[in-house]
Amino acid sequence: MDRVLVFDTTLRDGEQSPGASMTPAQKLRMAHQLDALGVDILEAGFPISSADDFAGVREIARAVRRPVIAAMARATARDIEAAGAALDSAERSRIHLVLGTSDIHLEHKLRITRSECLDRAAAMIELACRHAHEVEFCAEDATRTDLAFLCEVVALAIEAGARIINLPDTVGYGHPAQIQAMFRTVRSCVPGIDNVTLSTHCHDDLGFAVANSIAGVEGGARQVECTMNGIGERAGNAALEEIVMAFHVRADAFAYTTGVRTEEIYRTSQLLTEITGIHPQPNKAIVGANAFAHEAGIHQDGILKEPTTYEILPPQVVGVAGRGMVLGKHSGRRALDYRLRQLGYVLDAGALDRVYDALKALPDRKTVSDVELLELFGQAQSSSARPDA
Repeated sequence: MDRVLVFDTTLRDGEQSPGASMTPAQKLRMAHQLDALGVDILEAGFPISSADDFAGVREIARAVRRPVIAAMARATARDIEAAGAALDSAERSRIHLVLGTSDIHLEHKLRITRSECLDRAAAMIELACRHAHEVEFCAEDATRTDLAFLCEVVALAIEAGARIINLPDTVGYGHPAQIQAMFRTVRSCVPGIDNVTLSTHCHDDLGFAVANSIAGVEGGARQVECTMNGIGERAGNAALEEIVMAFHVRADAFAYTTGVRTEEIYRTSQLLTEITGIHPQPNKAIVGANAFAHEAGIHQDGILKEPTTYEILPPQVVGVAGRGMVLGKHSGRRALDYRLRQLGYVLDAGALDRVYDALKALPDRKTVSDVELLELFGQAQSSSARPDA
């Protein structure tokens, strides 16, 4: 199986999500957990953007030694020098150099020509190579860049010294077939492409970020850029946990592996929520509150008989302590009996029926807590109920 590198940008692109700003101390705490998670590259921030961001990158570079520590820089000497200074003490440093390549970015944001873009890319990559152990060149807005020009830029970036080439879907515009074709075209047309690592970085504006990231890998990328919980600009980035677990669960379809310790996923997700106050939506894949919760009686019955009937992976694989049996109007007797036994009570059929009828008679509501369940049990209690020894 091919190894795919995981480039985590929770502390840079993720932190750019509204309300997700972190102090340098919070960034360092999160960086240590991302290290425990096993990410290969940790993008620690954008040093030129603020004094706090510079300090955060510098502290992470000093304290976190296993992964490559990356910092973003625009294609300007000032940005590159700030990134290099912040990364100075890193065991392995990377400057992630970003330059727009689509005509939209060239004309309206940068106000330069294609020729000027090529000149700037070459000069700034060469400068960045003097300030870090390695340079990753990002062709910003690659999915809206003319493909022939994109190949020209990538060829020049490799010649100038970049060893990682990022072809991002910056605004979430691409779709899986397009992303895969873009990577395949670059791989087939650019000289020296076998000497670099191609990277995919996708945003979720149309809900395609994870699918597009996997399509990029299928097209030849061997690095995926992603964030915990999918946080990031606008609709967010590709979610690390979803990509990793797609490879893990569907090894029959995707012959790729990562170095992520899956049992650390939930802990990492929870720490990010604690630090930022941003909770994943309840139905979020892998880490959402409902990801391993079951309310429907048919599902609960199946899960209690054989978990694989309604779960494609055990919750413990991602560090979740156990599945949730949610009691509500859709629940069945089997789930009710299971939960009461967990609480220490064994009921005969008649007593169970009385508690079940009381549950169903409750006004329409979302869920029933353990306290409420025991109140129902008390109301329906009979001589046939006894504490479980």
